[in-house]
Amino acid sequence: MYAVIKTGGKQHKVSLGDRLQVEKLDLAVGDEVIFDKVIAFQDKNSDSKKSNFKFGSPYLDGAKVIAEVIGQGKQSKIKIFKFRRRKHSAKSQGHRQPFTEVEIKSLSL
Repeated sequence: MYAVIKTGGKQHKVSLGDRLQVEKLDLAVGDEVIFDKVIAFQDKNSDSKKSNFKFGSPYLDGAKVIAEVIGQGKQSKIKIFKFRRRKHSAKSQGHRQPFTEVEIKSLSL
C-alpha cells in the first residue's frame, strides 16, 4: 500500500513507516502533520492479488496521510561561485536548504 502526496511543491511516493525529508514545516518535533493533498492511492487487498489504484483530479477526496515530525535540519551546503573573466570580478556564495524529516504513521482513503 502506498500513496503519492504533494507537499512543498514536490510529489513524494510514501508507504507506511517511510522517513522522508520535505520542505520546512513550522512544527515542533513530535507533532503530527496531516497531508491531505493525496494525488494517487494504491491499496493492495490481502485476500486477492489485484491492487486497487485510485487517482484524483487533482486530489482524492477524503484521502489523507498522517505523519509525525522526527526532526528539523539543513541539507549540505551548495557552493555558488560566479566569475567574470578579464573584469577582476568574482562572487562566492553558499546556501543550505532547511527541511523537516517526517515518518509516515498511517494512510487512509
